[in-house]
Amino acid sequence: MDQVVLSYGDSLLRSSDVALLDAPHWLNDNIIGFIFEFLASKLPPSTTEKVALLSPEVSQFIKCCGADAREFLEPLELPKKELVLLPVNDNAGTEAGGTHWSLLAYLRSVREFLHYDSAPGTNAPHARLMAKNLSSLLVGNPCYREEEAPAQHNSYDCGMYVVCVAQALCEQYFRGCNNLNLQNITPQYVTEKRTEWKEIIRGLGSLAKASSGL
Repeated sequence: MDQVVLSYGDSLLRSSDVALLDAPHWLNDNIIGFIFEFLASKLPPSTTEKVALLSPEVSQFIKCCGADAREFLEPLELPKKELVLLPVNDNAGTEAGGTHWSLLAYLRSVREFLHYDSAPGTNAPHARLMAKNLSSLLVGNPCYREEEAPAQHNSYDCGMYVVCVAQALCEQYFRGCNNLNLQNITPQYVTEKRTEWKEIIRGLGSLAKASSGL
């Protein structure tokens, strides 16, 4: 039975989702969405209103719907954000799917979109389209740049690299780091993070059960 393991904010994780954190599995929208939501909830109060970590569903909507996404996105107040992080999927449709994840980051301080792809070049067309569709909402017509990113050494860790880079950007950007350092995101680090996220989910699930008296 695919039971519910955790309800956290807008995220609902089932046992089949959590099982994807065991190698050699590819992360799905649900796991990445939960991790982004968790990271956002742990931001210091002084930076909470300055960062947006968009879910895979919202990011895909931006890519697929173009100008039609503008009215939908206005409540997110993205022009006021200093850092916007979007998971990029190579799926051409609006439904969940695809075969590769990467990360698009908007940095208002330099008016740039930076694309971090653990398999360089794979998702560039999708990231460029997403940046183009989002730029109409932002100030100063931001430029787009492919950024050097930690490289995956297998066919299934792309989603893990997305969440690891996203976490590093959140931690470093507001410390005033002009040169973001991603050198610690190695294959071993990514493997360890799979275990760490499983433990976080397990801990949150146990707290939820305890608070409900189950």
